[in-house]
Amino acid sequence: MLFNSLTFVLFFFIVLVLHYSPFSWRIKKSNLLIASYLFYAAWNPPFVILLWISTLVDWHVAKWIFKEQQQHKRRLLLILSLATNLGILGYFKYGEFLLENWQWLMGNLGIVYQVPEWSIILPVGVSFYTFQTMAYSLDIYLKRAKPAKSFLDFSLFVTFFPQLVAGPIVRPTHLIPQFEAPHLASLKQFGWGLGLVILGLFQKVVIADSLLSPAVEAVYGSKEALSFVDAWLGTFAFAGQIFSDFAGYSTTAIGVSLCLGFSLPTNFRFPYAAIGFSDFWRRWHISLSSWLRDYLYIPLGGNQMSNVRNYINLMLTMLLGGLWHGASWNFVIWGGLHGGFLAIERFSRKRWGQLSLTKTPLFSFLLALLTFAAINVTWVFFRAKDFATSSQIITSMFGFAPDNAATPLPTLYIIEVVLVVSLLVSAHWTMRNSTLEETIAKIPSWLLTSIITLMIFTLVITQGTGNAFIYFQF
Repeated sequence: MLFNSLTFVLFFFIVLVLHYSPFSWRIKKSNLLIASYLFYAAWNPPFVILLWISTLVDWHVAKWIFKEQQQHKRRLLLILSLATNLGILGYFKYGEFLLENWQWLMGNLGIVYQVPEWSIILPVGVSFYTFQTMAYSLDIYLKRAKPAKSFLDFSLFVTFFPQLVAGPIVRPTHLIPQFEAPHLASLKQFGWGLGLVILGLFQKVVIADSLLSPAVEAVYGSKEALSFVDAWLGTFAFAGQIFSDFAGYSTTAIGVSLCLGFSLPTNFRFPYAAIGFSDFWRRWHISLSSWLRDYLYIPLGGNQMSNVRNYINLMLTMLLGGLWHGASWNFVIWGGLHGGFLAIERFSRKRWGQLSLTKTPLFSFLLALLTFAAINVTWVFFRAKDFATSSQIITSMFGFAPDNAATPLPTLYIIEVVLVVSLLVSAHWTMRNSTLEETIAKIPSWLLTSIITLMIFTLVITQGTGNAFIYFQF
């Protein structure tokens, strides 16, 4: 079920009616759990079984880990939890990728190996809910938290529909306690929630799908070599599209949760105003970057090891982060580029420290533009369907396009991309040291009402195609 569909509007209305009806808190939580399963089953009902497997295994394993005193047994129980979740993720998401690479390896060794036909459907959002349930078992194992008191609360934590399929990836210590006591939104919270839903859908439907998607498809769907300008503009369009699409989902999820009285963590903080890649990952997909930091980078030794080991840990974390996004070498390259940029940044800071020049507004702005340009280089590998396409676009972006390069972008698309991306980056830079709440508080009520009305109007008149959110594939 898509947020940007009339089906969801009806579904959410029914959920709200039930949630604010005079039932007991346990019945309301049960209603939310049933609604969450229905929300997920709208894509493919049998995949609900995977949610049940993760829920049952992690619920029991975490309790056993908490009670067990012998370290080797605790470790074996943790391995059982990780093997279950990573096994589900590996089979459905990486099975075909591993088979294809195994065939390539055998072929290079002179062994003929025919890959069996792989017709497994990828369960929507599998990467998100497996990471979320693994965090629960890991927190119990690391003695950061105690097991949930109620199986109903834990089940709802695993399947809570607003963020189930595309995040934010919520920590158990953040969400489970909210299910223990009755939660209803105040009038102010409900208004904020509806406002966030409108903003999120506007980002997705109007900006991502209507204004930027056509330019992205024209450039990344081209089979010819592209001109320097078209390659960059198409990639700028994708930068705006993926932010508006993914941040749009997160904003909508946070808004829906707030209407029900629950809070979800912020997942984006004006990332295109980042100065450096460390700053970017403190602003982009915050729930994933913090998950990778706490459950992968720090356990590997983090920055407490030697310099060489520190860079290796950083690179491994980002490579696995890239692979988390998709079973493709393009995603591995994307993660490797981010790891490389982070390593270069860390080396520079250790070598030369924080130069006083970098603290000046002009130099900071120039560094932000340089960071944005470098991020766009990495986006090529994220968006391109194969390495041939990504290498072709990168070649054009670095000025090696042939004289007869294609120019698939019409004038209207060029104007849309330049205008929308410029406004987006400017907005991020203006609000980089602020929050959405602080910014909105400064807007006069008449102007805020006009903005919301305009967003609703454009949502109504936009001939949306009901496109799925980009991150559903992860």
